[in-house]
Amino acid sequence: MSIEFLKHVIEQYGYLALFIGTFLEGETILLLAGFAAQSPQFGLDLRWVILSAFAGSLAGDQTAFFIGRHYGRKLVARSEKWRARSEKVHAMLAKYHEVLILSFRFFYGLRNLTPFVLGTAEISVRKFFLLNAIGAAVWAVAFALTGYAFGSLLENVLTRVIDNVHHAELAILGLVAAVVAILWVVKRLRRR
Repeated sequence: MSIEFLKHVIEQYGYLALFIGTFLEGETILLLAGFAAQSPQFGLDLRWVILSAFAGSLAGDQTAFFIGRHYGRKLVARSEKWRARSEKVHAMLAKYHEVLILSFRFFYGLRNLTPFVLGTAEISVRKFFLLNAIGAAVWAVAFALTGYAFGSLLENVLTRVIDNVHHAELAILGLVAAVVAILWVVKRLRRR
């Protein structure tokens, strides 16, 4: 998906688009929504951006967990590629357990598959829900604030550039006026 497309979706559908985007995956759309919350032209509130992203991420990962719980073993058994990825996730789960559940959404390549594979593991629904909710909250706050901060930084940089351009324009205009005046004086003096 292109940035322009996501920007258009955020402008048109706001929090619903963010919820659906974070349900499916989400980092890019959340960063853009955080950026948009900083800009008054979009009309998004940062608190609602965070809440929408939290809810979308939590719902998406819980759904994947339950699909994995009910159909995961059959689906993994059908594909060599899925079996290999599932084994990697199970190995990481054995080594890092709670940390993996809290942090998988921060790592590219783990975001979509991990909750599905965790559904095939011997993890209680309650434990997964609690750790998943904490991870989703931290993720939503971190990415929304990153987008917001980037928007604020960009606005400050653009404001300074525009101010500097305005000052540069005035300086160039003054320099041109001085050169024209000097040339006029030199021309007048040569005529005499």
